[in-house]
Amino acid sequence: MSYFLFKTCRKCSLALIFMLFLQFTQAQNDFTQLNAILKKNEKTFGKEYVVVVNKAGKNIFLKESEEFKLKIPAPIGNSSKWLTVALVMIFVDEGKINLDDQVTKYLPIFEKYMKGFITIRDCLAETTGVEGDANGILKIAQKNKFESLEEEVNNYAAKRLIVDNPGTHFSYSSVGLNIAGRILEVISKKTFDRIAQEKLFRPLGMKTATFYSESGGVNPSGGATCSAFDYINFMQMIMNKGVINNKKVLSENAISEMLKNQFPDAKKRSSPELVAGFTYGMGCWIEEENANGTPNIISAPGFTGTWPWIDFSKKYAAIIFEKNTLTPQRKDLYKQIKNSIEEGVN
Repeated sequence: MSYFLFKTCRKCSLALIFMLFLQFTQAQNDFTQLNAILKKNEKTFGKEYVVVVNKAGKNIFLKESEEFKLKIPAPIGNSSKWLTVALVMIFVDEGKINLDDQVTKYLPIFEKYMKGFITIRDCLAETTGVEGDANGILKIAQKNKFESLEEEVNNYAAKRLIVDNPGTHFSYSSVGLNIAGRILEVISKKTFDRIAQEKLFRPLGMKTATFYSESGGVNPSGGATCSAFDYINFMQMIMNKGVINNKKVLSENAISEMLKNQFPDAKKRSSPELVAGFTYGMGCWIEEENANGTPNIISAPGFTGTWPWIDFSKKYAAIIFEKNTLTPQRKDLYKQIKNSIEEGVN
C-alpha cells in the first residue's frame, strides 16, 4: 500500500513540476499575439522574411519563411551605418583617431574647398553641414556612380555645398559616414570592406557580412550585406557593453558615445518620415529614453526591409529582416510586430 502511494505521489509530483515549468516558461515569454500577426500578414511578407528575438544569447523566438532563413545574407541598406560607426569607434579605442579631429587632418582636400571645420564626430552624428543626397534614402537602391570611396568623398569636398555650419543641423544622408569610412582607408592603407572584415566582422563571427560591392565603389552608409544571424551577433556585442564570447570588441565608453545624442540642439534639415519622433545617436536612432536620459530602445532601420532594435529595459535584441522597401504603410505593420514582441518578452 505504501509503495502504491509513493508511486502515485511521485507521478503527481513529476506532473506538478512539469506544469510549473510550463507555466514558468509561458510566463517568461508569450508570443501568441506575434504569431497571429505574422499569420495574418503572410501574403504581405511573401516568401522572404525572418523575425528573430534574442535574449541572453539565445533565440527565444524565430520565424523563418519558406525561402529566407536566419543565416541567409541580404542587403541591409542604412542599417549599415551602425556597423560603420562601430568600426570607426574601434579606431578611436586604439588611439588612431579622435572624434574631435577635423577631417582635414586625414583628407586635406576638404581644407582646399573651405570645409575645414568638419569633425569626425560631425560625420558620425550626421551634422557635417555638407549638402546631402538629392534623392535621399533612395540612393541605396541605385548603382554607385563612383568607382571608389576616395572618388566619392573627393566629390563631396569639391562639388557639394556647405549649407550649414558643422554641428548645427542634422541631415540624414550618406555624406558623413562615407567621409568617416574614407578616413579609415587613409589611416589603414586598405579598402573599407577589408578593414570591416578584419576589425569588426571576423571578431564578431559575422561570417556572411561584407561591404564588398561589384556594382561600384564601397558604400559605408548603405552598402553592407549580412544575415539576420550576423546582425544579432553585432547587437549582442552592443548590449554586452562591447564584449561578445568573452572577447572585447569595443570599450564601454565607445558604446556610450554611440548611443548618445551628440548634438541635442541641432535643428533637423532632413530626416526620414519613418523615424519621426526619434532622436539620433551615432549610426542608430534613439526611440525611447528613461528618466535619466539614457536610451531604453535604440534601432537602425535599413529602409530596405531591415529593422534591428535593442530594448535595454527588457534586455533583448530583435530584428525584422525582409526583402521589401520599408514604406510608411509598412512601418505600421512593423510597429505592430514590435509592440507584440515587447508585450511577449518578460
